[in-house]
Amino acid sequence: LVMVFYGSNGKSNPVSMENKVEHQAKSETTYDIYLPSDLGMLYKVRLDLQGLENNISQLSLHHFKMQNISTLDTFSLTINKTLPLSLNGDRWIEFPVEWPLKESLSVVTYHLTVFSRNILSERNLVHMTACIYGSHGDTGDRSLLQSLQDVQQREDNESFLVILEAVELGELDKVVLLISSKTDCKLDIKKLHLKEAVKEHPIYVFEVNEAFSVNANESEIQKEIPVSFVIRGDKQENENDNNLCREVREARNLTEYTIKVYTGDKRGAGTDANVHIILFGSEDKSEVFELSQSLEQQDPFERGKVDTFKIKTKKIGSLQSIEIGHDGKGFASDWFLEKVEITDASRNSVYCFNCNR
Repeated sequence: LVMVFYGSNGKSNPVSMENKVEHQAKSETTYDIYLPSDLGMLYKVRLDLQGLENNISQLSLHHFKMQNISTLDTFSLTINKTLPLSLNGDRWIEFPVEWPLKESLSVVTYHLTVFSRNILSERNLVHMTACIYGSHGDTGDRSLLQSLQDVQQREDNESFLVILEAVELGELDKVVLLISSKTDCKLDIKKLHLKEAVKEHPIYVFEVNEAFSVNANESEIQKEIPVSFVIRGDKQENENDNNLCREVREARNLTEYTIKVYTGDKRGAGTDANVHIILFGSEDKSEVFELSQSLEQQDPFERGKVDTFKIKTKKIGSLQSIEIGHDGKGFASDWFLEKVEITDASRNSVYCFNCNR
């Protein structure tokens, strides 16, 4: 059993229940798990059974209860479902966390229609998943080729429907495809349509128009597809949505970093000079940022203090190194820098650069 927890400050990595401390009593099992403290208020949990490829094992889930051992906040839910939901279909089950006096999200059935040229002829040899992202998190990787509905196949065009259940995602943002194959092939994908099953609109359209060359036994292909436009059934709304999508795409090309700067705790460690930083990644480097607006201190870079800054820059890939320094201005410009910690929320990564000089 694997769980993923979503909170107001992000989501956890998949947490496996294997080898966790457990307490068994009849049909009830209690696990002790530890989550990052920065998840904030939990709002969603996703469950899966792993290692089912050659196994027909199933797990009947009747009731789920979760308690924060620090605050004693408790959440419980009656599930009465069996994992996997079908042997060939979607293996995940997710549900909203309902806290007293707080409005919770609801579970929604989504219809994802794939328009392509030749996927259906290769479906038995190809593995393809989609992770759908919205303003309320993501669905995790969901299989696309196991249980198809409404299959339509013509000479040069085809389409099929995939039905997914997930806690409502809010405004949809992007889809990430993962593709692998047991044999060399080329898969031609035109576009994706995504909407709620009970509603005609809105329909989120993700234009792909790409042929993917998939090689057997090589690492899977990953393709991020931002929303191209939204069909809402009203011309003016569609126009507004297209403008919004353009703005979202521009914002998506920026990455936000949280920078914590630790000034040493020794005599004369602080500085009144103007400090700057440049980030170097695997793909590019950032512009020069002046670190002047500390989130904690009115006067930054004082002895023994930690200053936090937030910056947004173009995508530079995985962070590799930094350049940090100051302009030497001010009466007390010398500075003893202990270390710099940088968090890249988009990659769920924290980087530490020790200086100690």
